[in-house]
Amino acid sequence: MSGLSLPVLVLIFAVAAGVIWVAGIQLSNQTDVLATRLHLGSALGGLILLAIATNLPEIAITISAALSHQLGVAVGNIVGGIGIQTVVLVALDVFGVRGKRPLTYRAASLVLLLEGAVVVAVLGIVVAGSQMPSTLIFGRIEPATVLIAVVWGVGLLLLQRAGKSLPWHEAGNAPDGQDQPRGHSQQTTEKNATKKGISTARSASIFAVAALFTLAAGVVLERSGEAIAGDIGLTGVLFGATVLAAATSLPEFSTGLTSVKNGDYQLAVSDIFGGNAFLPVLFLVASLISGSAVLPKAQSSDIYLTAVAVLLTLIYMAGLVFRPDRRIARMGVDSLVVLLTYAIGVVGLVAVAGAG
Repeated sequence: MSGLSLPVLVLIFAVAAGVIWVAGIQLSNQTDVLATRLHLGSALGGLILLAIATNLPEIAITISAALSHQLGVAVGNIVGGIGIQTVVLVALDVFGVRGKRPLTYRAASLVLLLEGAVVVAVLGIVVAGSQMPSTLIFGRIEPATVLIAVVWGVGLLLLQRAGKSLPWHEAGNAPDGQDQPRGHSQQTTEKNATKKGISTARSASIFAVAALFTLAAGVVLERSGEAIAGDIGLTGVLFGATVLAAATSLPEFSTGLTSVKNGDYQLAVSDIFGGNAFLPVLFLVASLISGSAVLPKAQSSDIYLTAVAVLLTLIYMAGLVFRPDRRIARMGVDSLVVLLTYAIGVVGLVAVAGAG
């Protein structure tokens, strides 16, 4: 795409982003239908299905980068996506939540704190793995990426157990939170599909088609985005961590907006934390495809973005504990702090990328 003019590249990028938005809505709806009808719900299978569905653009970009041995692109896409996906919670707080109380006040639960802890844990392994020598690889497997996958898997098992019962009052849910149990919006979506006569086979077909469109659009985003960044003189790291990451986060935004508008605040936050915990698992995929150690390819800007993602996650974890009940500019105090922190982080990224 490097031979195309800038206006054409921007148009291609916008069309690909639009495809991801539309397909993301269908992925969200059909995931709810399939999870309910196949009795997955908040079980392990449901968590994995949702994590994969909402991160298909990142999966496409990672596979494409690994096949072309552009491992730096794969690393930047993954760690950059985690930060911007956390900022999606700010958008959900502003555009989705109604009433006087902000998102984390309504969503607060110990299960969500555990999900945030899993995100922080896998990101810690990312930082440690980036310091390992590139020769530390057995066959096509990089030990640090295997550890990330193991920690993610153990985290899912613990979360599944926590979702059923916790030795805490109100099963770990804060008082005066959301009225209905977490996941009720999935059942509502399934009932609407049943009324429209959508069979399970048709739902699975729609899911598959939407997934294919999302995967294809993700590759187009990566290729056109790289060309745009080169044309406007923007570093690939900065473009990837902002514009490209925002475009690939559209499925999370559409999914979360539906949950929030249906009053399922815990599910909206869980989708973001769950997706962020899953993204580093893609390092194992990239390692298997490329046959090279991926994490040692991380640049200083990638480590910087990982640290920013950890900080943003911790801010929201604090919000889930302290439950700020005021809204400033239609967002909670924690969302405002996250937004300002991310903005400062982008400014710092410019300095880090420039120094590199």
